[in-house]
Amino acid sequence: MLEIGLTGGIGSGKTRVADMFAARGAAIIDTDLLAHEITAPGGQAIPALVEAFGPQCLRPDGAMDRDAMRAVVFADPAAKARLEGITHPLIRELTTARARAIADAREHPYLIYVVPLLVESGAWVERVGRVLVVDCTEDTQIARVMARNGFSREQVLAIMAKQATRAQRLAVADDVVDNDGPVDALTAQVDHLDRTYRALSAAGVSVHITRA
Repeated sequence: MLEIGLTGGIGSGKTRVADMFAARGAAIIDTDLLAHEITAPGGQAIPALVEAFGPQCLRPDGAMDRDAMRAVVFADPAAKARLEGITHPLIRELTTARARAIADAREHPYLIYVVPLLVESGAWVERVGRVLVVDCTEDTQIARVMARNGFSREQVLAIMAKQATRAQRLAVADDVVDNDGPVDALTAQVDHLDRTYRALSAAGVSVHITRA
């Protein structure tokens, strides 16, 4: 089965594009959703988070307080490393287990991993057969996140500064979806890539065949 890593900057539209592929039959593993799962009330990461950061890292319902933790890790690189040391191994374990189950079931033509920090991680680029970047201008990113999350422009820029640049993402891309245009244009791009991925997966192609 062909495995694709889908990524893009904040506000690029990764979830929308992934949902469109899912509607066409692709298997989807969203690592951000897995991160939410392990930090939900009773999640696998909760005991270690409380031990590392204290009970103040939780919301009243027992889930990790994402806003509070975001503020902590933005201000303290060591805290960021501790958080990632807790969550990343658990996310990798869940990802591997679910990918194995998907492959064993043989119900999908190909598998897409949605990985917001695929470029930043380094390892993901070599793990997947192809890298798909959902791309848009930085102005579009900022406008979308401000409208969606209620963040200020400065807050969005601070988040973007912690991510790979648009040029860095495009440099590792095998495929690019332009998400600056109308919905019809996005649909056509996804339809084209769906056909391409089905053909590659059926042919047993599982490597980066277009990257220089």
